[in-house]
Amino acid sequence: MSDNRSDAPLREDIRQLGGLLGSTIHEQAGEGVYETVEEIRGLAKEARAGDAEAGRALEARLGQLPDELIIPVVRAFSQFLNLANIAEQHHRVRRSRAWVRDPETGPLRGSLEEFFNRMLDGVEPAALHETVSQLDIELVLTAHPTEVMRRSLLQKYNRIAELLGQGDRLDPTPEEIEEVHQSLKREITAAWQTDEIRRRRPDPQDEARWGLAVIEQTLWDVIPHYLRRLDRILQRRTGEPLSLDAAPIHFGSWMGGDRDGNPRVTAEVTREVCLLNRWKAVELYEREINQLIEELSLQCASEALRDWVGNAWEPYRAALKQVRDRLHATRAWIDARLAGRRPSDAPIYWRTAELAEPLMICYRSLQQSGGGVVAEGRLKDLLRRLSVFGLTLMRVDIRQESIRHTEVLDAITQALGIGSYSAWDEAERQRFLIRELDNRRPLIPRDFAGDEAVAEVLDTFSVIAEMGADSLGAYVISMASKPSDILAVKLLQKEAGVKTPLRVVPLFETLDDLNGAQSCLEALLAIPWYRAHIAGEQEIMIGYSDSAKDASHLTATWALYQTQEQLVQTARRHDIQLTLFHGRGGSIGRGGGPTHAAILSQPPGSAAGRLRVTEQGEMIQAKFGLPGIAERNLELYTTAVAEATLAPPAPPEDEWRAVMDELAERSCRDYRAMVRETPAFIDYFRHATPEHEISHLAIGSRPARRKPTIGVESLRAIPWIFSWTQTRLLLPAWLGAGSALAEGLAGGRESQLRHMYQAWPFFRAFIDMLEMVLAKSDPAVAAWYDLRLVPDELRGLGETLRERLAETRTSVLGVSGHDNPLDEAPVVQRSVGVRNPYVDPLNLLQVELLDRVRNGHEEDLREALMICINGIAAGMRNTG
Repeated sequence: MSDNRSDAPLREDIRQLGGLLGSTIHEQAGEGVYETVEEIRGLAKEARAGDAEAGRALEARLGQLPDELIIPVVRAFSQFLNLANIAEQHHRVRRSRAWVRDPETGPLRGSLEEFFNRMLDGVEPAALHETVSQLDIELVLTAHPTEVMRRSLLQKYNRIAELLGQGDRLDPTPEEIEEVHQSLKREITAAWQTDEIRRRRPDPQDEARWGLAVIEQTLWDVIPHYLRRLDRILQRRTGEPLSLDAAPIHFGSWMGGDRDGNPRVTAEVTREVCLLNRWKAVELYEREINQLIEELSLQCASEALRDWVGNAWEPYRAALKQVRDRLHATRAWIDARLAGRRPSDAPIYWRTAELAEPLMICYRSLQQSGGGVVAEGRLKDLLRRLSVFGLTLMRVDIRQESIRHTEVLDAITQALGIGSYSAWDEAERQRFLIRELDNRRPLIPRDFAGDEAVAEVLDTFSVIAEMGADSLGAYVISMASKPSDILAVKLLQKEAGVKTPLRVVPLFETLDDLNGAQSCLEALLAIPWYRAHIAGEQEIMIGYSDSAKDASHLTATWALYQTQEQLVQTARRHDIQLTLFHGRGGSIGRGGGPTHAAILSQPPGSAAGRLRVTEQGEMIQAKFGLPGIAERNLELYTTAVAEATLAPPAPPEDEWRAVMDELAERSCRDYRAMVRETPAFIDYFRHATPEHEISHLAIGSRPARRKPTIGVESLRAIPWIFSWTQTRLLLPAWLGAGSALAEGLAGGRESQLRHMYQAWPFFRAFIDMLEMVLAKSDPAVAAWYDLRLVPDELRGLGETLRERLAETRTSVLGVSGHDNPLDEAPVVQRSVGVRNPYVDPLNLLQVELLDRVRNGHEEDLREALMICINGIAAGMRNTG
């Protein structure tokens, strides 16, 4: 099947959705708006096809657009891009199913079938079963979603995807076809009449509810379905099933726990979010139990079940009604806590094992009493859900800056009259911390009263003690750099009376922090007290966003690779089981990219059966918003981590390391020379991009900046990358890399760089990611922004950056040997091409709107600007 033929259903879906949107615009906004949109669309397509006159006409037409037409035109193009995204996501599911159905094609790369076929060629079945069964992959939904779209619209778009699926069914009747068509029209009309813009910035509790919605609407049903598939293939290919308590993939959250630079995340917020997670879990389990009560009318039962429920006529129903009553009491208890009332003393479920026990009695009873086939249905699915989701759905991580802990300990030591903790050197801090960790008496006096900031940190540790390890995951310390940063959190947990202390995870983010990570771990493991208290396990988080913003994407990528190598070697030397926690974002500049390739390109030993990774913002919806897409992503995580464990890539050759050292040094120098050392750069950035306007978008609970300064160093990585994505320059992903690669190619390393691209998964993945960036970037669009928004004296800087982008394109293609970016990924290449004629008018309109708004005119056009930002984000499939 050729690509063109296989993509024909996608083109038909886009044509159908575009036609329905056109008729909706005609009906809802009038013939004048419809004709204007069609005129602009036609000019944009001709301009993209190379018609310069059409391009000039497009600019002129959009520049003359009257105020009353701007919002409907912006909405029209934004809606089309969102509909195109839905069609593409649905087509991915359609093609995956086609691969499974067609024996001629062979299994899809990264699928369970393809993975097992390949691995069993050289791996014993028992070893394969053990590796897959013991996988520990945690996907952590983050506390700062970059998803710009409202949940109300996401729900409508998900229904459109479901309707496209119904339209694919075999042999539909004419009535069924018409019904799907009319239902699509209703959803598109409802979307047109729905406000795209959030009218208020979400609070952390809203973010937590948004995360819970992803679990409830998709993953709750996808997880048992996926584990059934995994169970079947394990049984078929290794002779052993997947154990009932296996949870190869589970979920964590930063929503409501990430207080790094976010003053809105307080101890009370964390407590409320933990309770909300439990409430939703209990509601979902209660729903499943009610369905099981309806289903399990069987009368044959084991002795163990009879002993529990007595001589009940329908023993399973009798047992499950007791479970349901206790779940109901648990929900009432949580309701009371959330409302600030004293809860009742009725017995509740607090630990997962308490709920699993009666369900296992029922499961074993069915197996022993001739009802095994019934046990393997809904009841087994529920037990698998318990293994994955527990009683909290997602355990919440706490994240806090190391300086906040230093401030707390300094306030305590000064109140005790024993000196200033913050003034002590590292050795003295360690001696103090270890002494107090070994001391059974409390350190903090009962009458101690710190300032508001100190009290908030201590209150957070009190919440940790109250909610416990069943609700909470890790304690992540940002800006960690030395052992005392970790020991301080250990001590504060002890002082709060935490019975089961959270694991403490240092986060190394900047280039300097990454370079110092190994020495920090070595120093930690040299402390006898620490070694005795970690039980042979250590988790370390590495940050992609700030390291790239600090030193360039290329330099950060190589530093992250080397840091992982060093940490793995140190852990092996000390016989410690290491878990690496990857703080990736959705964009290339924040560590994003195809999951399977990203994991398999990591250093050998860095994903030895264990992996934690953040899933951020719009990527949560993109990866887990639709059932078919969600299951495919779970499959990719499973197969990639298992393959990296069983057949890790070979370490790079010494010559390759030397080349990467040179490239990284040059990239960092050139990047910093522009971003940090060019006086006009910040001024240019603020004029040429909608950075200031993005700060007004209600896309997350955190402020756009950590500190009230204007430099890049205080700007969070999300708005930094989001801003450049809007102008189609995508500077953070390539700046520095192009000049470094050009120098390598000019210096006689062309054959070596090409060999590295062919033979080294790490380098290939990096170059492929740059090709994706180059395919999405457009210097001509970026020039539109300069022409209208940038003062004359700064425009030379924009020309320089576009010249460097052109240099990057030449260099990257010189390494890959391709004629055009993404020549080996034609589906993605065509996807970008389809979107360009619809994103171009939005970029031109954004330039027009920014010019009017910044010059004090048309204050009421800010809403159109916000819609425009949303639309471009949809077209680029990325915010930050």
